[in-house]
Amino acid sequence: MEKEVFTVNLEKVIREMKLDRLYYPNKEVLIDTADLNRPGLQITGFFDYFDPSRIQVFGMVENTYLAGLSSEVRYNSLKRLFEKQISAVILTRNSNASAEMLKLAEEFETPMLRTSQPTSSFTSSLNAYLNVELAPRITRHGVLVEVYGQGVLILGESGVGKSETAVELIKRGHRLVADDAVEIKKVSSKSLIGVSPDIIRHFIEIRGIGIVDVKNIFGMGAVKESEKIDMIIHLEAWEKGKQYDRLGLVDEYTNILGLDIPSLTIPVKPGRNLAVIFEVAAMNNRQKRMGYNAAEELNRRITDQISHFD
Repeated sequence: MEKEVFTVNLEKVIREMKLDRLYYPNKEVLIDTADLNRPGLQITGFFDYFDPSRIQVFGMVENTYLAGLSSEVRYNSLKRLFEKQISAVILTRNSNASAEMLKLAEEFETPMLRTSQPTSSFTSSLNAYLNVELAPRITRHGVLVEVYGQGVLILGESGVGKSETAVELIKRGHRLVADDAVEIKKVSSKSLIGVSPDIIRHFIEIRGIGIVDVKNIFGMGAVKESEKIDMIIHLEAWEKGKQYDRLGLVDEYTNILGLDIPSLTIPVKPGRNLAVIFEVAAMNNRQKRMGYNAAEELNRRITDQISHFD
């Protein structure tokens, strides 16, 4: 099975990173890798393992080297790079593009951009931004809320009470990220970020009422654009006779995009205050991340008590 490749339009990168255009071709340019390249070796003629799809970042070192060459040598050095059909060139520290560089950019229709930022900080920011935009992703039917700083993804069958629980949490001061459809991105080997599709952002559906604009009713403090997914809660209708975990000694996980996320299964029945249960679950999950597990502590005390009597 081929790995799905995601892209981001260079126009969006320009807006996000506030880049100046020195030259831009009349065509769509798509970026498909978050990796960047400082082309110091390439302008000296070394192209082993070179990836032309990477954005080429010219810092002070590359520009100083080029400035010391004659016009003819500079043109030939840059031509070897541009004829590889590179995706884009960005100059840092408000550096000026040489006449040779601009000529080659037009000849090969290569976007030529510029930023005032220092090279190291700019490449870090751009790499972080591209990692999010190009991250592997899936969409799950559920609700994502932030509860006490924990991103809680609520999953369950339609009508089980996901949105209603989210509204109660919002009323208690927590924040909505996404309702109905949650777009989940794997932004690193350890992290998942959840966002809402643009078209339904800040809206929530409540059966019997309809569509509600959370931002307008509860205010800007009740919504959030994105959130790291720290735990998953599965809601399900209460089944009489089914054994539910009452101690929490065994950790459960749900695998999403290759990452195991701590998860709980909470049965729903009349009289249970799900919002309060979610708050306790979020705080308990935070304690576990900080190294304290209440179930293990209770188990330790019981074991110590038994051994004392022995």
